[in-house]
Amino acid sequence: MPEFTYTARSLDGTKVSGKMTAKTERDVIGALSKDSLFPIKVQAPVEKKAITFGSGISPQKIAVLYEQLASLLTNGVPLLRSLKILRDQTKIETLKTALDDVIRRVEDGENLSDAFQHHPKVFSDMAVNMARAGAEGGFLEDALSRVAKFTEQAAELRGRTIGAMIYPAVLFTMGSVIVAVLLVYFVPKFESMFDTLRASGQLPWITEMLLAVSTRIQFWGLPILILMLIVFFVLRYQIQTPRGSMIFDGVKMKIPMLGNIFLNLAVARFCRVLGTLLKNGVPILKALDISRDAAGNKVLSAAIAQASENITAGESLSVPLKKSGHFPHDVTEMLSVAEESNSLDSVLINISDGLEKQTIRRLDLMVKLIEPLMLMVMAAVVLLVVVALLLPIMKMGSAIE
Repeated sequence: MPEFTYTARSLDGTKVSGKMTAKTERDVIGALSKDSLFPIKVQAPVEKKAITFGSGISPQKIAVLYEQLASLLTNGVPLLRSLKILRDQTKIETLKTALDDVIRRVEDGENLSDAFQHHPKVFSDMAVNMARAGAEGGFLEDALSRVAKFTEQAAELRGRTIGAMIYPAVLFTMGSVIVAVLLVYFVPKFESMFDTLRASGQLPWITEMLLAVSTRIQFWGLPILILMLIVFFVLRYQIQTPRGSMIFDGVKMKIPMLGNIFLNLAVARFCRVLGTLLKNGVPILKALDISRDAAGNKVLSAAIAQASENITAGESLSVPLKKSGHFPHDVTEMLSVAEESNSLDSVLINISDGLEKQTIRRLDLMVKLIEPLMLMVMAAVVLLVVVALLLPIMKMGSAIE
């Protein structure tokens, strides 16, 4: 059993400090009260070894864990036995270690949600709060099943978004490498051949321009590359600061074509998390606090935080979101109607489904347009280089004849 440290006062006001071995903090408080001591502070033991997660556990595997746990509980298997079954069958060491700790804490009398809370890199805030609401409301199996479905949907959406951008990114990288090789290694080999034409003023302007660009890239290419890397790392550092991330997220939403995609994805994540939490009995203020972080956009998070303050003051959710100007008009209107009809949870999930489908269609269309456009640009650049090199060669050939 863990050893707790405590500070208490006796009946005469004397401060008493010490350590006590007990299953839970509540047991320590009870034992102190029996000894006529009034607890001031009871501190849980500090973990001797910090457990870190975040690599090697994919969202899909966590979703399977939630679904299997829900299935075992639905079929009458006790919670502790279900957790031990899942621990024994997993092959991921970090997940096995986390489940070992969860099992120990549940055996010591902690709730499942409290045990989950000690491993934030494995079990999300949404999973913790839905497990708590499910345990209190008697629908833990259903809550875990919904967490599994949400986790799987979020991972699928992220995978589809990244997958759609891989091919354009490869095209851009290959195109940049090809152009760089042409300008740095291929074009300079022809410069000495064109000295006669340049001296007589017969070198075509397009060739002159190509040679000038090639010379500047050879001379300034490395310093420019180093400068770009420095700027990249400085911007990356700034983005990790609160102010920098706020500015970056605001700029993302204003990028032509991509801005609406970033915005809709963030709004969809917010709506799905909030709707799922509300459907499972999590109080709206707590649900808003979790879902604003799940949006993944600081600008939207600030607007949602303002909405939380309005709700505390007795106002609705849709009004401050609409005033922020960051949420689509149709979304805020649907939220307003949902609040009036007391169906906010289901409407939020429907909004999320609609936004995700709309965004994926728009993303697919954009990728289909970008691919031929990038191919045309690459072909045009290569053609420009070839023409710039062939024109003086043809002039030299005609002069020889």
